[in-house]
Amino acid sequence: IGLPLWSARAMLDAPDVLRDVHAAYLDAGAGAITTNTFRAHERSLAKAGIGARASELARQAVEIAQHARDAVNPSALVLGSVAPLEDCYTPDLSPDAATCRREHKQLIGHLVDAGVDLVLIETMCSSHEAIAAAEAAQELAPNAWGICFCLAENGSLLDGTPIGELMPRLRNAQFVGINCVAASVLADHVRVVRAAAPASTRIAAYGNVGYADAHGAWVRTDAVDPDLFAEYAQGWVASGASIVGGCCGTTPATIAAIGRLLV
Repeated sequence: IGLPLWSARAMLDAPDVLRDVHAAYLDAGAGAITTNTFRAHERSLAKAGIGARASELARQAVEIAQHARDAVNPSALVLGSVAPLEDCYTPDLSPDAATCRREHKQLIGHLVDAGVDLVLIETMCSSHEAIAAAEAAQELAPNAWGICFCLAENGSLLDGTPIGELMPRLRNAQFVGINCVAASVLADHVRVVRAAAPASTRIAAYGNVGYADAHGAWVRTDAVDPDLFAEYAQGWVASGASIVGGCCGTTPATIAAIGRLLV
């Protein structure tokens, strides 16, 4: 799963393993799984010389997830993952709004055509890119999309935009939330989003078992223990989240632990 394709390489090299990964999370009790399209924009695939295969690989990712879902838990949802076009923690790298809308619309179109149940815009760190993706999702999948952000310690997006400023533009989202943040601090972010969002908006939260330090090295926290992660998730629910799950470093054991504690 090395760069530039990261996890998207699984569609090329290990589709059976990818299917088994989906199935493992479903067996653990997940009510929704995300497609392996976090790095499936044409822009990302082009870095590996396969940009022309964007539609094909997005469809393949959806089909693999759907086959696992249908075999294990037909009532589970398949969410189409839509990530930032560039680095999730570096908003300055985000292209201009028009480029963001065009490129996100292309991937979202592939996901919708392949039959995802809902479009999941995730790990957004730039306000203009988040809005561009949300507009594309509302156009192609009206009222069948949600959006999650990667927030700073003060509860603003990483580009400095207060989350509350975006809420009027996100009124059609099925949920608004936070992901790719260390599990131990996520409750604080949930409270910020809950306070900024309309009362009817559902809040999603799915955290990491660690965090990247100032040098980009991965630091694991106690949340690597599934039971401790589940306790953190209990805190997210107490803070206002009604959709919880796992992001970087989590495993099927993490999901099973959440299910034992919260379901």
